[in-house]
Amino acid sequence: MDSELINIFNDQREPIGVATRKEVHKHGYWHEAFHCWFISRDEIGDYIYLQLRSKNKRDYPNLFDITAAGHLLFNESVADGIREIKEETGIDVAFDDLISMGILDYVVVKNDFIDKEIAHVYIHNYNRSLDEFTVQSEEVAGMFKTRFSDFYELWMGQRDQIDLQGFIMDEQGNRIKVNKVVGKAQFVHHDEEFYKLIVDKIKSFLELEEGSYESKTNSR
Repeated sequence: MDSELINIFNDQREPIGVATRKEVHKHGYWHEAFHCWFISRDEIGDYIYLQLRSKNKRDYPNLFDITAAGHLLFNESVADGIREIKEETGIDVAFDDLISMGILDYVVVKNDFIDKEIAHVYIHNYNRSLDEFTVQSEEVAGMFKTRFSDFYELWMGQRDQIDLQGFIMDEQGNRIKVNKVVGKAQFVHHDEEFYKLIVDKIKSFLELEEGSYESKTNSR
């Protein structure tokens, strides 16, 4: 993966060429990424889905992360980012089924690793169960979900821990159901302002969806 070619940009977000993934993170070039958060709703409430990154990942191993995310390669459009969803979750999603949350910038610096992403952020209304996920074991160790209200309160500083329900894959390829209690330290170390902006955007979307549903119900 270090040899993947990625478009790079200067601080004004102007294209300046192409570099390998390794060079991108060594020199701290701005580059494009695709993020997709799965959400769902049932009679109890709203949920958000999280992947557990493989312990073998070079970047952020064994931490919880966005449902599906990855770098856009030099020859890919934003719409091509849906390959990350299929690769990491096994779920087929059409680009037209995604809801854009806009483009967000964030920076993570850890020793000699500099991650400066121009992230194209989307959400997807997921209406199936966790059992439908088929993870790519070298990338993803498991999939989990949590109540969105809890996830929101975690990143807004209103609680210290949240409950997750999901599964991990063992070394024999068996799916093991797991419940976990986690705090911020168990998530990929994106800037907290990034998480706050994301959960605020998703909350606004869910409130809009709820209002639309109630309006349809009341008009019957």
